Amino acid sequence: MHRPIAAILLPFALTGCIAKAAVDVVTLPVKAASKTVDVLTTSQSEADEKRGRQIREYEECMGKEERRARKDNRAPDYERCEKD
Repeated sequence: MHRPIAAILLPFALTGCIAKAAVDVVTLPVKAASKTVDVLTTSQSEADEKRGRQIREYEECMGKEERRARKDNRAPDYERCEKD
């Protein structure tokens, strides 16, 4: 009883599956190119976050250097915090 129904519905199910596969194949290059552009470019918010992180790390280094200098009874050498 179930075999005739399955035989009738199977071609329709496969048509949808094939159409979905075709859409995936067509959109794949577009998705890949979009992902590549996204990886290669930096948004303004990402650049701001990076700059903020650099400033915070520099200020932390300055604080550590100041504490070390005070402990060693010398003048702080902030050039140790500068990155090339």
